[in-house]
Amino acid sequence: MDNERSLERRALGLGAKPALVVVDIVKGFTDPDCPLGTEATDVVEANVRLMDEFHSRKLPVFLTTVIFRHRDHARVFRNRLPALELLTPESPWVTFDPRLPIMDSDYIVEKLHASSFHGTSLDTQLQQLEVDSLVVTGLTTSGCVRATAVDGLQYGYRVVVPRQAVGDRNGSAHKANLYDLNAKYADVVELETAIGMLA
Repeated sequence: MDNERSLERRALGLGAKPALVVVDIVKGFTDPDCPLGTEATDVVEANVRLMDEFHSRKLPVFLTTVIFRHRDHARVFRNRLPALELLTPESPWVTFDPRLPIMDSDYIVEKLHASSFHGTSLDTQLQQLEVDSLVVTGLTTSGCVRATAVDGLQYGYRVVVPRQAVGDRNGSAHKANLYDLNAKYADVVELETAIGMLA
């Protein structure tokens, strides 16, 4: 017997001062030659569009990357996923995908774990800019994107996730996590819908 029940949910959209949080679109995740990577051309292109839109409206853009500068940083996480050992300061894998239109005004956030909020100054910077809502994009849907979107809600921001601007190495995990995010934590929308919200 099917006992599935859906909770009532409300779409909240974006507020008056949104920010774009581009999660881990770095070479290590967009280059299939890296054990952590996958082919992500469509995701990168969607993020290029969003970054251009935010830049044209002078809205804040944040980009995150994972860098382990010390041997003991995130030791349990790294022990669980040995490929993370590649993400060191001298590695090309931690640099942003060169296709992204990064500007000097963009904010760079280094992190050690999945969430862009955990152990970083992201929330403080967002508050200083009086940001009230987030567009969360990047890689991967089931990992760092999900963790950032969930924490975004928990820190009091409305969260929008454009489905074409996120990706995952596992297609099933991608779909399942978008479904769950939309059910509880964020508005999962089409790319064009997210861009339309900025107007």
